[in-house]
Amino acid sequence: MTVTLVSAKTAAALPVWTAEKAGLKALPAATAHWAKAARFSAEAGAVLIVPDTKGNVAGAVLGLGKGGAGEGAMQRRALLGGALAGKLPAGEWYFADETAVGGPLASLALILGGYRFDRYRSSKADDGGDIRFLAADGSDRADIEGIAAGVFLARDLINTPTSDMGPAELEGAVRSVGDGFGARVDTIEGDALLERNFPMIHAVGRASASAPRLLDLCWGRPEDPKLTLVGKGVCFDTGGLDIKPASGMLLMKKDMGGAANVLGLARMVMAAKLPVRLRVLIPAVENAISGDAFR
Repeated sequence: MTVTLVSAKTAAALPVWTAEKAGLKALPAATAHWAKAARFSAEAGAVLIVPDTKGNVAGAVLGLGKGGAGEGAMQRRALLGGALAGKLPAGEWYFADETAVGGPLASLALILGGYRFDRYRSSKADDGGDIRFLAADGSDRADIEGIAAGVFLARDLINTPTSDMGPAELEGAVRSVGDGFGARVDTIEGDALLERNFPMIHAVGRASASAPRLLDLCWGRPEDPKLTLVGKGVCFDTGGLDIKPASGMLLMKKDMGGAANVLGLARMVMAAKLPVRLRVLIPAVENAISGDAFR
């Protein structure tokens, strides 16, 4: 399922009402009656599809839970919008009262809620089709979509197992992002790490068939303030010859999550064209086992 933001509402758009646990009576009368009949209690993130008199979809209700006051409560409500992505039928939708769910943050939550990692599916699951949602007032669609793309990039990298996301593949991901925004990417690889005084990157990754490397992405104008992001790129960690038990390696594909996050953040920065001199440093290694493994 893909959630797309639109800038104008058409006649076919359906409303999403919001309700706190104690506020169901404030819904339109027919919707309130349906919610009562369906025993909908407006738990946070719960979604109720509302039919018309012919059984067609007429709208939906998003539960806000107990509600609350203040900025923190409003942000939590906005993030509940992400629950809609997997629960609404395909079509065009809008918030009947967007002030209840926090505006632009709700638009971002909607897109993030549509994320699926389906790289290894032979056929894409039928998830009900795509959703078009009216962007909240004050939303910059380009900014929201740029942030979401950075988050999706980080998620995809972390979700990909090490057999397909080793040091070489991680370098490929960095170069792909860099090429998309005109950034320069340099690599120090293998024994060159020793020559450049990076002995520990070399030591941790030297036993792998995929050579250890330091990835260095630079973007921006030299006169702008410098922003440097550093992320751990251990694509898999056996512990070297201090071999970890299976339980310690079960989720090791996420050990390069630091690298994934800084690369996703870098993509956001470049997409937004922020006035910074960006540098991203990622030591990319696989801590594997061989006679030359790190001890």
